[in-house]
Amino acid sequence: MKISVDISMYPLNEDYCQPIIDFIEAMEEQPKVSVQRNSMSTHIYGEFADVMRAMSSEIEQVLEKLPTTVFVIKLIGTDREKVNYRGCE
Repeated sequence: MKISVDISMYPLNEDYCQPIIDFIEAMEEQPKVSVQRNSMSTHIYGEFADVMRAMSSEIEQVLEKLPTTVFVIKLIGTDREKVNYRGCE
């Protein structure tokens, strides 16, 4: 099953930019997932097992280094990567 994930990362420390960039770059290196950067969050697409495996691995590494980091994750059970939105009409 394909899924789409919207994930935001909030390291609760003064040096918050680099950990976010490192996390996104690590996710982009994961096989079998597609990552799109946005200004407010990051979108991850792929098969459920692949996406969850990649996120689990990378989130665990972040929390080991920065245990006060907050992740906000939204999941939808379909591939929204190629959907074009024209807004509400």
